[in-house]
Amino acid sequence: MVTKDVLYKLVVFLATVGIAVGLVPIMTIVERRVAAFIQNRWGPNRVGPWGLLQPVADGIKAFFKEEFVPARADRLLHFIAPMLVFVPPAIGFAVIPWGNQIGSVKLQAVNLNIGVLFMMSVLSIAVYGLAIGGWASNNKWSLLGGLRASAQLISYELTLGLAILVAIMMAESVDPQVIVAKQTRGILSWNVFGGGNLLALPCGLLGILLLYTAALAENNRLPFDLPECEQELVGGYHTEYSSMKFAMFFMGEYVAMVNMSAIVTMLYLGGWYFPGITNPADHSWLGGILSVGVFMAKTFAILFVYVWIRWTFPRFKYNQLMNLGWKGLLPLSLANVALLAVVGVFTGGKP
Repeated sequence: MVTKDVLYKLVVFLATVGIAVGLVPIMTIVERRVAAFIQNRWGPNRVGPWGLLQPVADGIKAFFKEEFVPARADRLLHFIAPMLVFVPPAIGFAVIPWGNQIGSVKLQAVNLNIGVLFMMSVLSIAVYGLAIGGWASNNKWSLLGGLRASAQLISYELTLGLAILVAIMMAESVDPQVIVAKQTRGILSWNVFGGGNLLALPCGLLGILLLYTAALAENNRLPFDLPECEQELVGGYHTEYSSMKFAMFFMGEYVAMVNMSAIVTMLYLGGWYFPGITNPADHSWLGGILSVGVFMAKTFAILFVYVWIRWTFPRFKYNQLMNLGWKGLLPLSLANVALLAVVGVFTGGKP
């Protein structure tokens, strides 16, 4: 017999999947309209009211496009690669608490006490899709794109992990629920402001900056989109892809963007908490809806910066990309972790 709690958890799981996938078409239209605004043009404005149905038209077009597979490609790996790019970030979204609990049901698809470790493990798999897709296409430009993606992930994964470690040290837990709960004692308890310890304020500010910069590189977004640099590699790892496989690469990119923005919100910006709007003790439906709204507003703000950066900054050269990762961000990340450890020892982790 299906109990009410089981039914609620099923609804939460389906809602989580819907949020992760449903934000993709929204982000495509947002990106195109923001890009048009920055470049002083209209953007999509024909399909549907204000062009809002343009993503639907793009999806239908991609579905009916002819699918082309190179004659000497590895057909099995060529087929698997786009799924490896799309599925891992969608799975990683499952452990993120995107709202306060309603009654006894937590607004989190899967409640893992090692959720952050699970999330980091799953997200690191996506690069295999880029590397495999580049190799399986039997195209030198695709192969170079896959190699660049692998080298870029190795270079910036260390900074990403150390920036996440700073948030874990402030919360003293790898449980996403606990990390958010530690940031619900006021806005100064957010990890970006030192998690309530004013001496750790520089660590929090530097931590979110390093995390966001590494996230841009992990998602292959400008100015870090060297794996698919059109001027050099035609299209990089997806040069030989068409139809829905081509679309799945871009869907995976946007799902990863949403996932990474949600991670930044959860680790550094208080998750679903905002003073005066949400109350951790309020487990009503209204409180739950408000908490989801706050979480989504923060996530969308970070996504907007993703788009803003793409249409503002030029692309790095490859040597600049590597130098920034190894000689710039990595030493800063190590120094940040060491400084936070010293602050924790001398203050006992308290303000």
